[in-house]
Amino acid sequence: MPASSSALPDDPPGDDAEQAYADGLPANLGPLDDALTHATDFAAEQIAPAAESPPAPSYWTVSRTPLTSLVFSLPLVLAYEGGVLWLGRGTPRNGADVWLRHVLDACGFGAYFLLPVLTIVGLLAWHHVEHDRWHFSPAVLMGMAGECVLWAMLLIGIARLQQQLWPVSLHLAEMWPRALVAGPPAGLLEGAVARVIGYCGAGLYEEVLFRLLLLPAVAWLLGRLGSGPIAAAVWAILITSILFSLAHYVGPLGDAFDLYSFSFRLAAGVFFAVVFLLRGFGIAAGTHALYDLFVGLV
Repeated sequence: MPASSSALPDDPPGDDAEQAYADGLPANLGPLDDALTHATDFAAEQIAPAAESPPAPSYWTVSRTPLTSLVFSLPLVLAYEGGVLWLGRGTPRNGADVWLRHVLDACGFGAYFLLPVLTIVGLLAWHHVEHDRWHFSPAVLMGMAGECVLWAMLLIGIARLQQQLWPVSLHLAEMWPRALVAGPPAGLLEGAVARVIGYCGAGLYEEVLFRLLLLPAVAWLLGRLGSGPIAAAVWAILITSILFSLAHYVGPLGDAFDLYSFSFRLAAGVFFAVVFLLRGFGIAAGTHALYDLFVGLV
């Protein structure tokens, strides 16, 4: 009687097959395996760019860009230039505006609207050179306006502190921003409107002259003369702030020189320069104009 034997496969399954059977899956998926592999690779390619895309720039970054500064400061341009045209071109203008126009006239460029156009084009060119995004948000503009109010109130606090530490009979509103602005017409309403126009011009063109143009130029010159970056920046802030303060005593509308007002205007020049470097041109110009408005009208 032949011995009974169980049927066994000639080639027992290998380790991979055993593991596959243990998992309840066939050892080789064939075309399905290739399809799953391609699908996984495609999904990874789609997810990777989204994961690696840079985050959206923050308010602190967008608000400093030249494009946002331009959009934010356009109301100052329109208010000042339109207001001067409304009052008449013979109306006394902001001193920085007059000096910049004299430079353009000396170079043979006397077109009336050339200065505001150059200001706009200069900010656009700066934005292009910086390779910033050509995008701004209205919400950012609202935040910048609130920030300007805070900076202006801080500068008023500095002025009050100086009054406490250096007691004088000079009233704050008489110290600044009376210089470098147009004298008011005879009418009360027109006088107030003329002061608002003048304060907008001061905030715009004094920041264009002393911070946007002179501050980088002086820092660059000092760097070429051998100063380090930090030393050049500090000295540029101090030099342009001194020039800013002295400018208020030049010309027929300038004040008589006074050490008290000179020291505050010097401190204000440093203040605006720091705001310009840290927060950009738009916030510096807006802060300057708001400070003038608060002090001159309130």
